[in-house]
Order: sequence, then C-alpha cells, then structure tokens
Amino acid sequence: MANLTPSSSYSLTIRVEVPNRPGMLASVIQAISAIGGSIGQIDLIEQTRDVSVREVVVDAASTDHADKIVQSIKSLPDVKVLSADDRTFALHQGGKITVRSKVPLSRQSDLAMAYTPGVGRVCMAIAEDPDRVYELTVKGNMVAIVTDGSAVLGLGNLGPEAAMPVMEGKAMLFKEFGGIDAFPICLATQDTDAIVEAVKMLAPVFGGVNLEDIAAPRCFEIETRLQQELNIPIFHDDQHGTAIVTLAALSNALKLVKKSISDVRIVINGAGAAGVAIARLLRKAGATQISMCDSKGILSVDRADLTDQKREFAIEMKGNLTDAMKDADVFLGVSAPGVVSPEMVKSMAKDPIVFAMANPVPEIQPELVRDDVAVMATGRSDYPNQINNVLAFPGVFRGALDCRAAHFTTNMYLQAALAIASLVSESDLNRENIVPSVFDDRVASVVSAAVQKAAREDGVARK
Repeated sequence: MANLTPSSSYSLTIRVEVPNRPGMLASVIQAISAIGGSIGQIDLIEQTRDVSVREVVVDAASTDHADKIVQSIKSLPDVKVLSADDRTFALHQGGKITVRSKVPLSRQSDLAMAYTPGVGRVCMAIAEDPDRVYELTVKGNMVAIVTDGSAVLGLGNLGPEAAMPVMEGKAMLFKEFGGIDAFPICLATQDTDAIVEAVKMLAPVFGGVNLEDIAAPRCFEIETRLQQELNIPIFHDDQHGTAIVTLAALSNALKLVKKSISDVRIVINGAGAAGVAIARLLRKAGATQISMCDSKGILSVDRADLTDQKREFAIEMKGNLTDAMKDADVFLGVSAPGVVSPEMVKSMAKDPIVFAMANPVPEIQPELVRDDVAVMATGRSDYPNQINNVLAFPGVFRGALDCRAAHFTTNMYLQAALAIASLVSESDLNRENIVPSVFDDRVASVVSAAVQKAAREDGVARK
C-alpha cells in the first residue's frame, strides 16, 4: 500500500456521529490522516446540543486501505460510524446511462407524427433513398460500443456482464466529450465469426463501431473483417485510441528533450493490441528504431513463437526487457505492474522519457525515478501527464461521423495525434504538462477537424 496513492476510484462517504464538543471532529480527521487517507468534503448533516452527525468524503488507495480507514475511525472512543458507503459503487447503482426522447409527446398530433401514421412516410422516404437514414434517424450520431468481455481493462476475461460498467462509462464519455450517442453491445460469445456476424446484423442502427476490451490477437481479425465487410468506420480503442494519445504525448516530450522521433531508440513493453498499434503509428510518424518486448523478452527474428502481428516488429536483437532498455531514449509500457526497476531506467540514454501506462498500477511508480527521467507519464489521473484515450476517441468519432467516413485511415490517426499535441502551447509545455486536460473543451473539436481534413485527403469522406 505504501506505493499506492489514494484515488477517488476508492472513495468512501463515511457518516459519523460524535459528541458535540471541541476536538471530536479533529480526532476523526487525525484517525483518517494517520492511516494515509485523503480527506475531501466534510458536511454537517445534523447537530443537537449533545451530538453532531457529519459526512466525510475520504479517498483510499485500495479496498483493504478503505477498510482500515473505517476501522481506525471505529476505534475512537465516543465516535460512532453510522455508515460507510463506497462512492464508486453508489455511482453505478442502477446503471450510468439512460435513453431519453428528444421531442415531447404531449398531445395527439405529436404522437401522430412521431409514430403512426406519420412515421410511415419517413420509412418510405428511407426505403426510396437509403442514405436518408443518416438524416432521419439516430444513425448519423450513434456508435455501438462492442465487447466480448475477454480483456476488461487490466482485469482479464470477465465476460460480457462484468464488462457492462466499462461500456456504460464509455457511452458517458462519448456523450459528454463528443456529443455522440453511444450504446453498450456486450456479446455473449467470444467466437470471432459470431462477433463479426452479430455486429454486421446490428450495423443498420449505427454510424460507427467502437470495439472495446476484446483480447488480442482476436481483436485484430475482428476489426479487419468488419472494416472490409461494412461501410461504416470501425475503431478499436484499445489499439488506436491508445496509440493516438501516446504519439501526441511523445511528440511533445521529444520537443522538451530536443530529440527527433526518427533518431530515438524506443522500447515498447507489451506486444498486445495497444503495443502493436502504438508501434505502427510511431512508424507512420517517422520512428525507425523500435524494440518491442513481450513477457518472454525482445521480439527477436530468431523466436519461433511470434504471431503475425508480433513478427511485424521482430528485430535482430535478442534478450529481455533489461537488455532492451539499455541506452534507449524512450520506454513505453502497456504491460504489467512493476516490471521496470529504477536500475533499468538509470541504464537508459540521457534525458530518458518513460511512459508507464499499465493501469491501475504502472510498470514503475513515478516516485521511484522522479529525478532520473526527463519526462514521466502514466495511465492514472492522480499523476501528471495521464495518457487517457478520452483525449482521442470522442473527437475521432465526431470527425468521422460528421464527414460520414467510410472507414478510418492511419493518416486520420496521425493527424488526430498531432492535433492533440498542438493544444499544449510552447509556453505551457513542461515535464509535467505534455498533453492537454481531458476537460479542455477544445480537444474534441480540434481533433474532429483534423480527422475530417485527413478523411477528405484520403478519399474516405462521403459528406
């Protein structure tokens, strides 16, 4: 727990009753602080001459840490813990999204136009000119978020039901950051053919498909086949969203250390969907020296166990991650917690750039190498430089939907990355500020514009 930072993802609302006398609230605060809890808002709920009831918001570092905080308060004399609620579970209660009508149904004429008999005329208009489905239905602003639950976050094969909270959250992000309606499609199959057929059958409703949390290498084939067989854009966020934001952040980090992407030696640890997509996009951006590692070490041309995707990045060099990182300029981790040591970072070239993006626990804790790196980034929101896909996918889809792109191109991803990077001005650029905030309201519109321009250049825009 010592290496974990309290986070709102492990947040509690603790309701306590204490005697109404000086120092009692201070004792509760001290008990929380002594065990490493981070105190947020404190509200007075009720007060009498004898007692006061308060609600305290506390961030913990884990579920075990949260339990210890509650026990620490319970151990105080004269203090009663009336309730301790997990704020994350409370937020998910009943689901996080809903469907609402855009028009009122308050009189008979409304019903006659929205449904029968008026709707029949609209159906006939679409039957005569199928392209009008984009104009007269939700299709033009609706994205399917498709998963089989086989690679949920970093938690593994949890299945479709357990994937639902993530997909609901994704739908929220589409709406809040891109103004896009999106809906979770969690499929009860992990068969590639069945997934492809299911999405094809659902496609008439949607203007685009966002594939999410589907394990490699199956995700590669699903994306390729759907893009070949459908005329709407298909996007695998674990691949392309991660790659776009990584390139954006790396572009600005390289500016800081005054190095060119064509000259630096880059190590990528993790050869799954994200790692392969990052490597492909970095090559498009001009990278020439990429060493990729998986759990068995460097992807060497001598290895007989490599998949087609891994063999694409096989090099002559042999060895493990420690060997790969010696004299490297950049480390990009999309792998597992704690696989990088301070000594490995110290073996890198001058002014190393380290992106430890495993979530929730990175490949190396930033505190361990703060003075040894030029730039550090993680996938977490409680450290500077969060590599967060929400910087990419809302704007990418906004652009693709608005120009009715038939599919995505690598150039669209490249221009999206450069657009994100451009939002950090030269005067604001520093080692703890290489990407814009996810709450920067310029992001989606700037990315959308870049994506539309690239789509027109590539001849895939239909509007």
